[in-house]
Amino acid sequence: MSPAEPVRQPVLGALALRAVIGLAVVSAFALLLAAIAASRGDDASPGAPGDLVQVGVVQGQAVAGYLRNSRSELAALTDPSAPPSGDTWALVSLNEYLPPGALAPVFDGAAVAQVYTRVPLAGRQTQVVRIPVYRLPADALSGMLDAALQRDQERAEYQQLGRRVTGDGPNAVRARQAYATAADTAGAEADAYRSGCACVFAAVVRAAPAALRVVADRPGVRVVDPAPEVRQLDRAEFRPPLPEQDGTIPAEPSGSPVPVPNAGSAIASRTPAPILSSSGLPVTSDSPASADPLPDPSAAAPQERTAVPSATNVSAAQEPAGS
Repeated sequence: MSPAEPVRQPVLGALALRAVIGLAVVSAFALLLAAIAASRGDDASPGAPGDLVQVGVVQGQAVAGYLRNSRSELAALTDPSAPPSGDTWALVSLNEYLPPGALAPVFDGAAVAQVYTRVPLAGRQTQVVRIPVYRLPADALSGMLDAALQRDQERAEYQQLGRRVTGDGPNAVRARQAYATAADTAGAEADAYRSGCACVFAAVVRAAPAALRVVADRPGVRVVDPAPEVRQLDRAEFRPPLPEQDGTIPAEPSGSPVPVPNAGSAIASRTPAPILSSSGLPVTSDSPASADPLPDPSAAAPQERTAVPSATNVSAAQEPAGS
């Protein structure tokens, strides 16, 4: 054994020890970075589904009680002794259906984010349409034209489905009648929307409490329901009462004697646009641009469409009753 060998072994051992210490330090630093990233990810995660805020009248609630409570909330918000507050979201319900051209004076002083429309056909159940707006009446009219195109398509689909039903049994006869009625209703809605009908019955606005008080006192306004708890529109569900509703909202609206589903969203939604607050500052609206993921805000209204068989139920309409 050479004299240099006893010297090399401690040197190699020291190098190995330094390598192990270096790996431990790197591992600890990586774990620290991962923990920081995880904590930031938790902070940026979206709210839970339970964070959804409901504004408006709900099923089983008396409309008179809802109106009374909303007026009390607005009075408390605008009381001189109340702490000062900034712009607030609110649901404005109207006494009657208005055409787009009559909306600007009603909501003057408040930023309108969206309006709710429905074609009030006597004896028929029609859909509620939500239209995001930035300028009145232009955006409301544009949204109505979009709704008219959708109803035209529905009318054609109902007519096609009706032609596919064969046979003379009672189920087939009722199915054809239901499809014909639905097609006729969709066509009437399309014609009304194209004409710029008096169909708007509610709106979601944002304004200072004092401005909301002014809106509430205007002719034609049924009630202003302030919602200071709403922070963004995509986390809120608005349920405006229809002008003709004055009793208790039924839990299960009465529908067609043919209790089969329709195939389509209860709400038509257009691409949202930025809105301005009453102070002139932009307000961000996070409403989706296509199908609305939220529950139907018109649930307090009658069923939106006469119940008709879906395409998958056509064959069932051709079979004997009870099958």
